[in-house]
Amino acid sequence: MAGSEAAWQLASAGVPVILHEMRPVRKTEAHQTDGLAELVCSNSFRSDDAQNNAVGLLHEEMRRANSLIMTTGDMVQVPAGGAMAVDREAFSQAVTKTLTEHPLITIERGEIPGLPPEDWDSVIIATGPLTSPSLAKAVLDLTGEDSLAFFDAIAPIIERDSINMDIAWMQSRYDKGETEADRAAYINCPMDQAQYEGFIQALLDGPKTEFKDWEKDTPYFEACLPIEVMAERGPETLRHGPMKPRGLTNRHNPDVKPYAVVQLRQDNQLGSLFNMVGFQTKLKYGAQADIFRTIPGLEGAIFARLGGIHRNTFLNSPKLLDEQLRLKSRPALRFAGQVIGVEGYVESAAMGLMAGRFAAAERLGHTLSPPPETTAFGALIRHVTGGHMTGPKASFQPMNVNFGLFPDIEVPLKTEDGKRIRGKEKSVARKRAMSARALSDIDAWLSGQT
Repeated sequence: MAGSEAAWQLASAGVPVILHEMRPVRKTEAHQTDGLAELVCSNSFRSDDAQNNAVGLLHEEMRRANSLIMTTGDMVQVPAGGAMAVDREAFSQAVTKTLTEHPLITIERGEIPGLPPEDWDSVIIATGPLTSPSLAKAVLDLTGEDSLAFFDAIAPIIERDSINMDIAWMQSRYDKGETEADRAAYINCPMDQAQYEGFIQALLDGPKTEFKDWEKDTPYFEACLPIEVMAERGPETLRHGPMKPRGLTNRHNPDVKPYAVVQLRQDNQLGSLFNMVGFQTKLKYGAQADIFRTIPGLEGAIFARLGGIHRNTFLNSPKLLDEQLRLKSRPALRFAGQVIGVEGYVESAAMGLMAGRFAAAERLGHTLSPPPETTAFGALIRHVTGGHMTGPKASFQPMNVNFGLFPDIEVPLKTEDGKRIRGKEKSVARKRAMSARALSDIDAWLSGQT
């Protein structure tokens, strides 16, 4: 994602690019194709609400910055309520085609087995969370830093025709969405209390993937916990997380509120595949099929892909990188994407976009200052280059974009008619004010480059 976006930004600025991709010469534990920008986990770019959600705001900033990832995503969207989701196969194919056909981009297949040669004077390393071991070791040897790592898990994908719609129904939570398709974007499978409690016990008892000795102390990323790890945190954890029943009404039995609900989100444009929302897992394959088929409506589920787990690595970026995303000890090397400590497709692509623009400006003979910290772009750059918590017990951790990364903003204490703003209304007002400020500031930053 980050490398594809960086290459596009450089080429769009008139700078020739050689894009190195090791697949299919060398495969990874998670990728299944040799396509560029392959989505290996969810097919969701999360909320597309630019007024009230930080990732939706980042979407809009990227669109205004001529993002290849967002332009392509907009072309291959599938219904997802208030979220943005894409057909993963069509998305990768479209990105690959665009970059392959660009006259300033050359794609070379094969692994770079270590640091780039010294005569490569402008390099962006956007290897994602699955950096090849030889390159990762070379970077660590160069920086003298211990790599941080965490586990990331993948959710199963189910064939739509194998879901029993006499039990399940179509609805987005709180009927969110602008169109009828959006308001009915998710398949919902209801559970009563006994079914839910039995399901939780099965998750706890099911056989799990065993970690190697060197992996055992690796933490999970909190925003993508395996479902059985969430279950271990208490019997009600899932019912207040991905299986929450709020905002949903069973079309087949509207008078009885489900105790818990499993949601599935469309995964391709044909609507033939749906992924299990929040069901990333480290259960062994046989156990996944057996346990997930106990969910009402999924008794005959056919799995197009079962869940899995892989180990991600990332740099101690605040110590190693400058605000241009260059390695302080070797400025010819820039880093972008998940390897620098952002989490999520959109955030990774956003950092690729920034690295590409920084590198293009440098190649064209001028310096490009980072976007203001009041923007989503700027807030993420600040996070990975020094905005994390400090102190003896603090450590740098991957982060999704969120309004907590933005400088605060004052909002009116009262409405125009004198009514005091408080609680949720104040929070909404604050987010909208931050979003409006961000879009104004990113427009000014972008206009200054022309």
